[in-house]
Amino acid sequence: MLKRFTIICWVCLLFLAGCEDTDVRLAAEAGLDAVKAVTLSDENIRQLAMQSADYADAKHAMAPADDRYARRLQQLVGDLQQEEGVTFNYKVYLATNEVNAFAMADGTIRLYSGLMDMLDDGELRFVIGHEMGHVAQKHIRKKMQLAYASSALRKGIASQSGVLGEIARSQLGGFTELIMGAQFSQLEEKEADDYGLSFLKRKGYNPQAAVSALQKLAALGDGHSFLSSHPAPGKRAERLELQLQGKAVPIEESKRNIFVRFREFIEQQFPQLFEQLNSFFPWLGKET
Repeated sequence: MLKRFTIICWVCLLFLAGCEDTDVRLAAEAGLDAVKAVTLSDENIRQLAMQSADYADAKHAMAPADDRYARRLQQLVGDLQQEEGVTFNYKVYLATNEVNAFAMADGTIRLYSGLMDMLDDGELRFVIGHEMGHVAQKHIRKKMQLAYASSALRKGIASQSGVLGEIARSQLGGFTELIMGAQFSQLEEKEADDYGLSFLKRKGYNPQAAVSALQKLAALGDGHSFLSSHPAPGKRAERLELQLQGKAVPIEESKRNIFVRFREFIEQQFPQLFEQLNSFFPWLGKET
């Protein structure tokens, strides 16, 4: 698959190189970026995330340390700086009319003051845990890879001379907007919800706050901008309520259950095949 993708990129590169007024260096970067997008290192991701966070911070009014929003956030997170091997940093954007929150792959978490006005402390802790889940589950990394691949197209345009090319040379703003505006899948949202719920339980907070937070967000209505990147909060609230009632299980547990049932089926119905598979994949016979 990667080989086929690489060939397509170089075909596009040759097409660009054959056009008049083409910046060959930028055209080459376009092809390389598309290939590199699927092989970004952890350090690449961290650097891109830091630059994107700096760009976003510069575009917003940040709550200073003595601001009531910043003080409230500090009380909520306390000394919670590391989780799942990630170092987190938290700040508030002063935007009272905007209900939103986002995370970057380097552990950056930003809350908007409008969201803080809407939710109580327990509900905000769930949102923080939810955003931490997107980082820990590497959802943000996937978004960055897709956004980075998209930037290859813009570099291809930038390699053409003219006004459009000059505009397209500024990559960071568009890259950051792609990350912040990309919608998470339903599965990713469920995984982040599970993480947020587990976070509340681990820290000894009321897990019911996860349900009430999502119910309040659902009340914003389908046309609200928050729902463009955080879909279906009403249904997600119902799902977490079922978990709290013991009538549903988290995504990870569901995956483990499916794996166990599959392993037991193969072991019982095809014992010789199971032995052969287990010789190649020793983890197949282990309890998960």
